[in-house]
Amino acid sequence: MAVSEEMQESILGALENVIDPELGIDIVNLGLVYKVDLDEEGTCTVTMTLTSMGCPLGPVIVDQVNTALSELPEIKKVDVNIVWQPVWNKDMMSRYAKMALGIR
Repeated sequence: MAVSEEMQESILGALENVIDPELGIDIVNLGLVYKVDLDEEGTCTVTMTLTSMGCPLGPVIVDQVNTALSELPEIKKVDVNIVWQPVWNKDMMSRYAKMALGIR
């Protein structure tokens, strides 16, 4: 089922509250969120990556994603899929994130 544009914006808006503890920028602007889906039962699947494979804060970020999305009434359950393809790089960051981190 395709997520409505409005619902997608709500989900991404909630995910902007999840801050990468190392970089201090949210996971959406960092370009870590690849895809969000919401099925008819209210299960939200977030396909995302981390800045590095050995990221010790992965479980913390996953917990924060769960917490942020549980605040949306349409979402009953959250599945976070951590993927390593495509490999994250700084070009995936928003202009805002690059400016905040001083990356050109």
